[in-house]
Amino acid sequence: MRGISITEPGEADVLQATDVGAPTAQSGQVVIDTVAAGVNRADVMQRKGLYPPPKGASPLPGLEVSGTVREVGPDVEGWSVGDEVCALVDGGGYAEQVLAPAAQLLPVPRGVSVRDAAGLPEVACTVWSNVFLTANLQPGEVFLVHGGSSGIGTMAIQLAKAAGATVAVTAGTEEKLAFCRELGADIAINYREQDFVEEVRAATDGHGADVILDVMGAKYLPRNVDLLATNGRLVVIGLMGGRTGELDLGKMLSKRAAVIATSLRARPADEKATIVAAVREHVWPLVEDGAVRPIIQGSHPLDRAADAHRELEASGHIGKILLTP
Repeated sequence: MRGISITEPGEADVLQATDVGAPTAQSGQVVIDTVAAGVNRADVMQRKGLYPPPKGASPLPGLEVSGTVREVGPDVEGWSVGDEVCALVDGGGYAEQVLAPAAQLLPVPRGVSVRDAAGLPEVACTVWSNVFLTANLQPGEVFLVHGGSSGIGTMAIQLAKAAGATVAVTAGTEEKLAFCRELGADIAINYREQDFVEEVRAATDGHGADVILDVMGAKYLPRNVDLLATNGRLVVIGLMGGRTGELDLGKMLSKRAAVIATSLRARPADEKATIVAAVREHVWPLVEDGAVRPIIQGSHPLDRAADAHRELEASGHIGKILLTP
């Protein structure tokens, strides 16, 4: 079986196609013949040696896949060989076959191709768990997502609009902002030219943002807190702008606000299973009705994983980038 190994921490060229052992399903697991795998920032961090896989997970990168069930392990109910699925996995997605916990499988939604379904599990689980389960976004609230044209951003826009929120986004080009508006963004801010705090306040008559989903971390921390409305919730899911910042606790107290930092990959298996079940219940009907769709920039062959990483790091894409064995 072919898979993509990380030969040593470093730049994209350390991703090399090699022969790796084929997985075997144990209790509670299935093996998937991979049709496509999503490429994520977490994979880049792992490649650089900054985000090691959890104990017991495959050392190969890749946190989401789609394909066909090849093998069903003992004690697995509800799935059969030949089922078309997508899955949130702990690692190993960059391979021709992938081992997945059965509790983290999802059926390919009606109306979505098997290939494109690879772009759904990670973003759907990240957005639903953070914006809805953790931050409890409500209809009528103001929601800001940084990086609105990213895979997570495009999913967040669609789900927040479906929930009845007013949606604000930041992005770095007019093309990206225009796409965010097409997805339903009400307020689109070019972070290179505009101050997102001023723009959101102006558009909301001074109210600010009730929920902010942030991938920047330290760089945006003071301004995010400035923008929070009373009882606002800032959820930090990335550290692209650094990990250490100054937090004004006085502002937090006066606003009765919350700053929450979370990650998905490191959660215990039972928490991931709960999130996946919630996504199947709440998000999949929206996908099948056409209210939410996967946004796919394009794909690269599996053995050109380095090119996919270069494209992701260049940040010129909109939506998800896939690998196809």
